[in-house]
Amino acid sequence: MKLLLDENLSRRIVPFLQESYAGSTQVVLVGLERADDKAIWEYAKNHDFTIVTKDSDFSELGLIFGHPPKVIWIKSSNATKESIIQLLNDNKEKISNLSLEIDINCIELY
Repeated sequence: MKLLLDENLSRRIVPFLQESYAGSTQVVLVGLERADDKAIWEYAKNHDFTIVTKDSDFSELGLIFGHPPKVIWIKSSNATKESIIQLLNDNKEKISNLSLEIDINCIELY
């Protein structure tokens, strides 16, 4: 599974995700800096990414447009680079299962 990190998550996280989530990237790294949420949604959909974000916008888009893409909503109060990496790696099984869930568009991680 490839993750597309929203602009609100540091692009410095990307190298630390490659072992667990090969091909993952961040919106700035693919030329979507300052792009609106719909453009990011379409990019993720067209390039087989799961969006990782710290805000509710993509969860709401999922309710409107359905999936793909799937969304991982980081709701942890501890949002350091290290804690985000650990959160994503510790929840690899849950995140991998998201792609198999037909009725679930978004998971929340704390």
